[in-house]
Amino acid sequence: MTASSTASTAPTSPVGSEGTKRVLLASPRGYCAGVDRAVLAVEKALEVHGAPVYVRKEIVHNRHVVTSLEARGAIFVNETEDVPEGAIVVFSAHGVSPAVVAAADRRQLKTIDATCPLVTKVHKEAVRFASSDYDILLIGHTGHEEVEGTAGEAPEHIQIVNSPDDVDNVVVRDPDKVVWISQTTLSVDETMETVRRLREKFPTLQNPPSDDICYATQNRQVAVKKIAPQADLVIVVGSQNSSNSVRLVEVALEYGAKSSYRVDYAAEIDEAWLEGVTTVGVTSGASVPEILVQDVLAWLAERGYGETEEVVTAHEDLLFSLPKEIRRDMKAAAAAKKA
Repeated sequence: MTASSTASTAPTSPVGSEGTKRVLLASPRGYCAGVDRAVLAVEKALEVHGAPVYVRKEIVHNRHVVTSLEARGAIFVNETEDVPEGAIVVFSAHGVSPAVVAAADRRQLKTIDATCPLVTKVHKEAVRFASSDYDILLIGHTGHEEVEGTAGEAPEHIQIVNSPDDVDNVVVRDPDKVVWISQTTLSVDETMETVRRLREKFPTLQNPPSDDICYATQNRQVAVKKIAPQADLVIVVGSQNSSNSVRLVEVALEYGAKSSYRVDYAAEIDEAWLEGVTTVGVTSGASVPEILVQDVLAWLAERGYGETEEVVTAHEDLLFSLPKEIRRDMKAAAAAKKA
């Protein structure tokens, strides 16, 4: 099944029509396949095993999702050491290092791995290049859970490159044996600029076998690029620790939006942002439930922005199966119920 098929729906109403307040609603937006899978994994674990179910780190980077799951009995912890021995723990969509898996095994934890398959792909790339003794340049943000998990696959081979400005500090053993990989939720444009500078320094730099930045991150950025030039204001729904949501604000500003802000909830919108604004662009990060976007649209409608036009740049139909551990547990529970 394909991740997306491109399409383009240009806004049809007059741009900047005097007195006409409108919303340009980006599509795709919100939940991606990896986020949907991870959240559903926790929900199913709670249904099958009952509360509590422990989750290492935030299952996805969204405050609303985390608080909703906490209300159902999920307990979020920072490390496996915070989980009682023998309990159930879910690994977040961002992935974990082999050291975390080993720590869970030592505590005899029952693990459910909700790592996004696209992140798992990057982990496998790191292992493969390390086995061939490459220096691996991981483009990403130091401290982000996904970067920590990927770097943990081959720490002796991987160094993190945070931005184009970091390139000057990169030192490798053999300039002819270097490859780059990346965090999946970065700005496509900034990542390519980092790669460009790396290639200036290391002309034989190898590319990963396929794009590491995930389809959903790219699609949401493309949609924002479409609406930004026509928007006086772009509102991005998403949490502060959501890398892809923060990037959407940056992309909106880079591509012509006069202003752009990120909010978790509609109540966080400052009415002062609307001063002199005719066209508002709205989008959401890949870990954001659609209900939060609809709340923003309702808030805007109450203030005269009732005309909403969806701007479609791609159609997404990718689905990931649930983690094998939860599928096994659901099957066992169903069998026990029949017995």
